[in-house]
Amino acid sequence: MENLNLPTYSFKIKSELQRKLIFDSIRKKYVVLTPEEWVRQNFIQYLVNEKRYPGSLIAIEKKVDVNLLPQRSDIVLYNNNAQPVMIVECKSVKVKITQDVFNQIARYNMKLRVPFLVVTNGLQHYCCQMDYNKKSFKFISEIPVYESIKDLQD
Repeated sequence: MENLNLPTYSFKIKSELQRKLIFDSIRKKYVVLTPEEWVRQNFIQYLVNEKRYPGSLIAIEKKVDVNLLPQRSDIVLYNNNAQPVMIVECKSVKVKITQDVFNQIARYNMKLRVPFLVVTNGLQHYCCQMDYNKKSFKFISEIPVYESIKDLQD
């Protein structure tokens, strides 16, 4: 798989029926190793190891209904109060981060209303902090560590 703009992590990878599978430590099962999954698994490890998010507060492929259509957000992080605080949208290295990607995560956020949105293709990572009172957002240079958002309230 391709090198990413993230620290290097070790993964359990196996082949089965001519497909490569990677062990997802959050879902506790092997999943098909696609280019997007490679980015997602590395980003999960980044969140757990560098940003200290507890694995127990991370949901993968969380179902979100958008305009009555079921969608799945790649990663949703929760705080100590079981409130969603961050959505992460992962794309393959080959996918450019465009307005369409931000529109996709914004649609998920219409339902979840989290304080932070992250978009990554493994090479570029963008983090937005939402301000619902001012109906605005700002890009921030660092993804917040868990300690700084664990007690956020609505």
